[in-house]
Amino acid sequence: MQGHKAKLSTIFLIVFVDLVGFGMVIPFIPLWAEKHQPSALTLALLMASYSTMQFLAAPVLGRLSDRFGRRPVLIASLIGSVSGYVLLALAHSLPLLFASRIVDGISGGNISTAHAVISDITTPANRAKGMGLIGAAFGLGFICGPALGGVLMTVAPWLPAAAAALTSLIALGMVWFLLPETRPDDEQRAPSRYGMLALAGMPAIMARPTLRNPLILALFMTVAFASFEMTFALLLNQQFRLDERSIGLMLAGVGVLAAIVQGGLIGRLSRRFGDAKLVLTGSILAVIGLAVLPSAHSVSVLIPPLILLGFGVGIAGPSLSALTSKRARAHEMGEVMGVYQSLSSLGRVIGPFLGGYLYKAVGKGWPYWAGALLMLVAAALAGALVRQEPSETVTIPAA
Repeated sequence: MQGHKAKLSTIFLIVFVDLVGFGMVIPFIPLWAEKHQPSALTLALLMASYSTMQFLAAPVLGRLSDRFGRRPVLIASLIGSVSGYVLLALAHSLPLLFASRIVDGISGGNISTAHAVISDITTPANRAKGMGLIGAAFGLGFICGPALGGVLMTVAPWLPAAAAALTSLIALGMVWFLLPETRPDDEQRAPSRYGMLALAGMPAIMARPTLRNPLILALFMTVAFASFEMTFALLLNQQFRLDERSIGLMLAGVGVLAAIVQGGLIGRLSRRFGDAKLVLTGSILAVIGLAVLPSAHSVSVLIPPLILLGFGVGIAGPSLSALTSKRARAHEMGEVMGVYQSLSSLGRVIGPFLGGYLYKAVGKGWPYWAGALLMLVAAALAGALVRQEPSETVTIPAA
């Protein structure tokens, strides 16, 4: 048990350090791109390029981690992240911006491997708490990352990307020196039936009734939030005239709330109410937050819907990850969580397209209203999961 706690703490720190770097650059990529005066389509393509590559790479990395282990996959992917951020720091044109996001997106599927590590070292009873640690690392990364990025942007535009490369390098060192292999070493671990083709195994996994709803729900939730994420910095800058530092602090506030929920509350909430009910509750809160947000006419009025959105996503995200992992067989954990991450990445492809187009072509409020509608659909899917909840607490044995 003590060894498991040490591994949980280590993977939390690794993801946190890596996400600090991610948070330092991602809110400001639309602002960097705007200096080159891209069209709405070009901007959407740029923001979608990272997640498109992640969509293709995540199942491959998950399958490789099932076959060769979690540790070598994390090491290789973090090397890719360092390379992508270095390229971003050197980028002075749209093609180089695209190249940096593509390189980083290919290696960005490592989050599915981190989820597999959590699944390896937790029991079904405390799975949501373990997944909450990953969510808390995300939240804390977005507390420190955007705030640091906003400060560094005032010194030199390339500094956030250079600092992000350094944080990924630190995370790489932590994997190398501190994280032992966690993949279960059992004789039932079969080689992949689908080779290394990224999407070949997805239809068979999606065809399984126990996995279909959680995976579709992950897609819908991510589209809604990515549409918000794509446009929020532009909204704050153009409608409320906030500078980069203020935008970073505003996003950091959302991260604080998410970290509190995911790091301190999600385990107790999961044990009391069950993962499916938390997904449903979080989806409903996100619907309200997104629907109300566009009506805000001052920064202070933005705070309540942001709190609802942050709390809702903070509850729903790790609960859905835990629920999905409980329905996967032990020998395919990396692959299933890779498909989960891949569909989330697909949501981050569709979301920026949807949000960017609606923001520029239809109106500033439409990305949030469309996101609220998608979260309403997610809530309906979560309601179906609540009815299935008695079956979610049983881990399916290896075939």
